Parts: sequence; structure tokens; C-alpha cells
Amino acid sequence: MRKLLFLLLLATSLFPACTKQAKQVYLFSYFKDNGQDGLHLAYSYDGYHFDALKNDSSILTPMVADDKLMRDPCVIQGPDGKFHMVWTVSWNDRGIGYASSDDLIRWSKQDFVPVMADEPTALNCWAPELIYDADSAQYMIYWATTIPDRFEAGMGQGDGKYNHRMYYTTTKDFVTYSPTKLLYDEDFCVIDAVIKKINGEYLMFLKDETRYPPKKHIRIAKSNSLYGGYKLASEPISPDWVEGPTVENVDGAWVLYYDEYTRHHMGAIRSTDLENWEVINDSISFPEGTRHGTIFKADEAVLTNLQEQFK
Repeated sequence: MRKLLFLLLLATSLFPACTKQAKQVYLFSYFKDNGQDGLHLAYSYDGYHFDALKNDSSILTPMVADDKLMRDPCVIQGPDGKFHMVWTVSWNDRGIGYASSDDLIRWSKQDFVPVMADEPTALNCWAPELIYDADSAQYMIYWATTIPDRFEAGMGQGDGKYNHRMYYTTTKDFVTYSPTKLLYDEDFCVIDAVIKKINGEYLMFLKDETRYPPKKHIRIAKSNSLYGGYKLASEPISPDWVEGPTVENVDGAWVLYYDEYTRHHMGAIRSTDLENWEVINDSISFPEGTRHGTIFKADEAVLTNLQEQFK
């Protein structure tokens, strides 16, 4: 045992590069206009200033559902090394899109996942998000749906006929999916939730979609379980009239990015304690026309490969 330990220490001293983790960069998946041209990607080395790849043209054309849109693309890298993506396929559909890729260049066949097939009156499936649950070795997909007359609270306070709640399904292989269940309801219209596990607790950054009176801002709900029990734990942390929150830790601070869709630009807030937030719009930059997307990290080699492919 001592000899083995000595050899490991010797190898570390002789080949220190072998013990270093690969340098990572920030990538941002997003759509433009109505999402009709597909997936866009931007990159950043500092988490604040993002530049478009492929001259800000689409790197993947949407192929599924009648409307063939690719709105609100959410990308995460799973423990299998693959990048998994879900997206909104239509304003009015009972399913979402899914595809995967080893390198963000070559993509699998696009699948239509009918997550609300058992709810024939469901109006939509908006802004699906992905999170990997290491404890159960499965992915959770969650999104917003309106089912008419399902919830009395919030009716007439959102946009027109919509009164959304958050739902979810789970999968281990993106082939079979668990029955859809309700994820979050606190008696108001809610969309665009994104969940982060921080210090053993699940934080849901969500958009209060109430329009009458106008709110349209981001709040935080917390739970000890990924699959439910979320309770509001904050006042609004963002300006009003924003959507599409996505959050990442950047140099020890939490940065929450969002789409200021009525003002036609991206915005962001930053916090070191997840309680006190400051607006940092002057410190960020994104490609013009960036809409609701997801920030994620990847090895720098992935970016280098993307840059070589999309010169």
C-alpha cells in the first residue's frame, strides 16, 4: 500500500497536468424571433460577455411538431458526457422536443415527447427545462402548462385564457418517461421555472406570470425535494416584465440572466448570498436579439471544436 501511494505521489509530481481538470467555458443556448430557424449558441470566458457562434445563425433546424419551432432551448451535459436538449415546439401543443449530441455539432434525430398526452384539454407545453438527479440516476423534465378550469386561483389574472402551473416527468434514457405529475402550484399563474441544487436544497427560480395586477417578475421557491414541496421564499428579485431565467455560479457569485422581452434585450442580476441581488445590465453583453435561453458549462475543447466547425 505504501509503495502504491508513493507511486501515485510520484506520478502527480512528474505529470501535474494529468491531475488538472479541463478548463471550462460558458455556453448559452437561445432562440431568436419566434424560434422558427432553430438553435443558436453563444460562448463566454468570463460569464458576462457572450459572443455568437456561426455568425449568429442557427446550428440546428427544428423538425418536429406542426409549427416546427425551437423556442426556449435548454441544454445540459449529463453524466454520460452527452448534451441533452429540450425545447418548446409550438405555442399550442401537448408535447415538447428532445435531441442529444456528443459535441453540439452533430445531433440525434429530433423526438416529439407528448408529455401532456393524457390531458386532452391542455393548451400548451412551454419552456421545458432539464435537471439531472444523481441520487436516483435520472433526468427530470419540467415545464409550464395551462389546463382550462383545473385551478380556480389565478384565473383571469394572467394573459387571456392562460393559468399555468409547473409539471414534470422523469426519464433515465429519453425513451421511456414516467407519468406526468404536478410539480408546483402556489395559487398563481407561473411559467419559466429553473431549478438549481445549492447546498443540499432545491431552489426554483420562477416567473410570476400574473398580469392583473402586473407582476411578471422572478421569485425563488425552495424545497428539500426535487420533485415537489416548493414554497415561495423570496420577494421579487428581478425587475418586472422579464422571463426565461437561467442561473450560474460565476467566480463565487450567482448570476441570474433573463430575457427583458418588452425591452428587447437581455438582463441580469447578481448575488453572493442568494438573498440580496443587484442589477448588472451594464456588465453583460449578448448577441442582438437573444431570447430565452440556458447557460451551461463545457470543456474548452468543446468550444474549440465548435469554432473550427463554424468558422
